[in-house]
Amino acid sequence: MDAALRRFAPLLVGAALVAVGVVFLFTSGAIDNAHTGGWPLFLQLFVNGVTLGSVYALIALGYSMVYGILKLLNFAHGDVYMIGAFIGFGVLTAFGGASDPALPVWLLVALMFMAAMLGSGFLGVVIERFAYRPLREAPRIAPLISALGVSFFLQNSALLLFGASFRNYDPFELIGLSGVQISTVFVSVIRILVVATSVGLMLALTVLVARTRLGKAMRATSYDREAAMMMGIDADRVIAATFFIGSALAGAAGVMFGLVFSQIYHFMGFLAGLKGFTAAVVGGIGNIPGAMLGGLLIGLAEAYATGYVSSTYQDLIVFSILIVVMLVRPSGLLGTPAIKKV
Repeated sequence: MDAALRRFAPLLVGAALVAVGVVFLFTSGAIDNAHTGGWPLFLQLFVNGVTLGSVYALIALGYSMVYGILKLLNFAHGDVYMIGAFIGFGVLTAFGGASDPALPVWLLVALMFMAAMLGSGFLGVVIERFAYRPLREAPRIAPLISALGVSFFLQNSALLLFGASFRNYDPFELIGLSGVQISTVFVSVIRILVVATSVGLMLALTVLVARTRLGKAMRATSYDREAAMMMGIDADRVIAATFFIGSALAGAAGVMFGLVFSQIYHFMGFLAGLKGFTAAVVGGIGNIPGAMLGGLLIGLAEAYATGYVSSTYQDLIVFSILIVVMLVRPSGLLGTPAIKKV
């Protein structure tokens, strides 16, 4: 009987939290007010949530990849995402800006993504080489403190270089207001581009990890780094490649954010990094499909919280989901308990 109670206690706690949340929504009148929007509002929020979730999923992939190999929480990852957004804006500005681009729009957007991914990937490799590799055999707390230090360093460097003012991608001037009208729901070209690019990058990463020699080396290093090195795998190169790929995905996410939400600033990586980390934990940190699922769930939760409750409560609801998932399934939705080597 006691074992059964211990087994189902997290489920009961999670159900209680959900019940409290539903009671709060009804008593506050938020759900009743949201009914006036009907299905069009629901579907429009779904589109918004999938778009935002695609960005979070790419950030979460970087967390999961690094944690899967090094068991390291790279809290500087959100600021690499911020740097990617500024690199994309720099390319946009260098080629005439949104109002008068010197190149065809499709080519300019492609260059923005390429430059942001390459620049962020290189930055990730530099961070690994100088901030994490010297501490690889140190106690677990040392690289964590180093990660926080790198995060503050990147934030303040961006503040000194770019200033505190917001930068505007002005995507509607660049790409226009065209889109697809599906019944009562309008989906802009920008959102279609962001979701399609995100899905393409996720599929490419999945194929890389599952089918290539580098992917096999990543999986071997993740399972047992010492054994992989004895089998001839260069663990340092594999780890550097992992940081490059994860950081490149974060750079692409930064450009996506600028194209969808227009404004970027030096502190944008902090909260986005926390939500990307939340998505990785909810899906199962170290699990690539789990990071994708977690990103979409967090994006949808934030969109529906904003539309049906209030933007004031969106972060509260998102991080409450993290608490509930940790109580119900500590390894995440698609994660598996860590294997203890003896």
